[in-house]
Amino acid sequence: MTDTAPGAPRGLANFALDFGPLLAFFLAYKIGSGWYGGLIGTLIGTGIFMAAVLIAMACSLHFYRRVSPMMWISAVLVIGFGGLTIYFRDPAFIQIKPTLIYVGFAALLFAGLAAGRSLLKYVFGPVFPGLSEDGWRKISRNWALFFLAMAIGNEVLRATVSFDTWLTVKVWGFTAAAFVFALANVPLLLRHGLEIEEAGDPTPPPTQ
Repeated sequence: MTDTAPGAPRGLANFALDFGPLLAFFLAYKIGSGWYGGLIGTLIGTGIFMAAVLIAMACSLHFYRRVSPMMWISAVLVIGFGGLTIYFRDPAFIQIKPTLIYVGFAALLFAGLAAGRSLLKYVFGPVFPGLSEDGWRKISRNWALFFLAMAIGNEVLRATVSFDTWLTVKVWGFTAAAFVFALANVPLLLRHGLEIEEAGDPTPPPTQ
């Protein structure tokens, strides 16, 4: 999830930086597995994924002079677990990476709520002008629960379907779910003071 503070990428550029590396992973895997088989395709796709994440970070730094903290977190996990996937030739490492991201985000949001703070406010504050403190707490709670559900869903898929099916659902299903969930929360935001005329682009969190 990229920040939306002044100077940060927004709109389509924001989405491209978040979704581009995952799409590159998907396409590289499909092409590689078609040519060389599933395992080699996975290793090729993972390598491309790692490179694409670094390129996305370089683009963010070059064009916007910053890399968001959440992009850093995602990149570290992609490089770390991607490297393990390639070294051990085991797709399980890259598959568990999203679970760790989702659990981490959920834990951060729940911890913030327990301390009486909405961590989402520090990330999306400029995008949601006028949103009340109660609204921030509720939207943080909702996203924390959503991330937890995504983590569970990823583990269920990882244990029950093939890597090909898992990756397809991960790229298209989880991304669509994040957008639908973001839209479903718009009425809540409006009920709690969101000034729609001044609101920015509420790009949903990443599903990498």
